[in-house]
Amino acid sequence: MNALRIHLFLFEVFVTYKRLACLVLTIVVLSFSLSAAAQNSRIPPSQLPENQTPSQEDEARSKLEKEMAKKANQERQAALKKDTDKLLKLATELKEYVDKTNENMLSMDVVKKADEIEKLAHSVKDKMKGN
Repeated sequence: MNALRIHLFLFEVFVTYKRLACLVLTIVVLSFSLSAAAQNSRIPPSQLPENQTPSQEDEARSKLEKEMAKKANQERQAALKKDTDKLLKLATELKEYVDKTNENMLSMDVVKKADEIEKLAHSVKDKMKGN
């Protein structure tokens, strides 16, 4: 009977130490993960609160972005002008083709020209939207 009690006591001690070891291990893992999370949560300089003045690098980046946007808008405007000039030319050609045909005859050139105008018009519309 005493041997059984000793075995039960040793088993309880072993289980208690095992639980304690698991608890200590869990605390250590959590402390490392929390310290790592705290290090990663530091605010990078680009995301400082608004009351702090931006650095020269931020100002230069902002200026460059504005210049790039302005240049892109100028290029888009030039492409729009070119495409609308071409659209006007195609529409004039289409009118000439239609004037040469009668009610019984429709030229394939007229259909092709109309398709070309439609594609170009969609392209102009997309460019006007800024896409």
